Amino acid sequence: MKNSKNILKGTFVILLLLLVQACKKEVKPEIIIERGTVTDIDGNQYQTVKIGDQWWMAENLKVKHYKDGSPIQEIPTSEADSVWAQSLVGSFCSFEDSIFGCLYNHFAIEDVREITPEGWHIPRDAEWKTLEKTIGMQQNQIDALAWRGTNEAEILMNKALVGWPQASIAYGSDLYGFAALPGGCRLQNGYTNQEKSTAFFWSSSSVGNIAWYRYLDAQKKTIFRQQTYRSYGMSIRCIKD
Repeated sequence: MKNSKNILKGTFVILLLLLVQACKKEVKPEIIIERGTVTDIDGNQYQTVKIGDQWWMAENLKVKHYKDGSPIQEIPTSEADSVWAQSLVGSFCSFEDSIFGCLYNHFAIEDVREITPEGWHIPRDAEWKTLEKTIGMQQNQIDALAWRGTNEAEILMNKALVGWPQASIAYGSDLYGFAALPGGCRLQNGYTNQEKSTAFFWSSSSVGNIAWYRYLDAQKKTIFRQQTYRSYGMSIRCIKD
C-alpha cells in the first residue's frame, strides 16, 4: 500500500509540474504600444505608433496640399477614368477620406514639394520589410514576391475588423496598433475599387515606371509584395525620419 501511495503521489507531482509548464507556455509577453501624434500641412492630425524601432502613422494619409502649400491635383472618382489614366503629375482621389484617407498616384510621392508631414517620409520597400520582420515574418519570406508570411496581415488589420467586411477570413488583431484600413485602390485605367475589402500601400521605392507596394485583402492573412505602375492610386502610411 505504501508503494502505491508513493507512486500516486509521484504521478500527481509530475502532472502538476506538466500543468505548470503548459500554463507558462501560454503566457505571451505583453506588447507595450507607445503612441503619439503628427500633423500635416492641412492641419490633419494623425495617430502614430512605435513598432520595434520605427514610428508609423496609425492612419492613412489624407493631405491635399504639398509642404509648400500648393494643391495636389484632385481627380474625383466621379470624373472620367481616362483623366486619371492620362495624368503624369501628382494626383489624388478619395471616398470617405475622414475614415480611409486618400489614394495617391506615385507621381505625388515623387514630387519634390513633398506630401509628408515635417520629419516624416514615405517608407521604402526595405522599411516595410523591417516592419514585417518586427511583427513576425520569417527572413526567408521577407524578400519573396506575392503572398508572404503566415498571419502578418491579420496582425496589422484594424482590431475586430472595424472598417473591414465582417465576413472576412482574416480577423484583425491589430497587436501593434497599426490599424490598417481598406482604402482600396484606383487602377491604372482610372477604375476605383471601393468595396472596402482591400488595402494597398505605396512604398517610395521605384525603378523606371514601376514601384513597390503592399496589399492586404479581407480574404487573406498574409501580405502581398509586388511592383506595379506608378499611375495606380494607393493609400499611404508615413514613417518617421
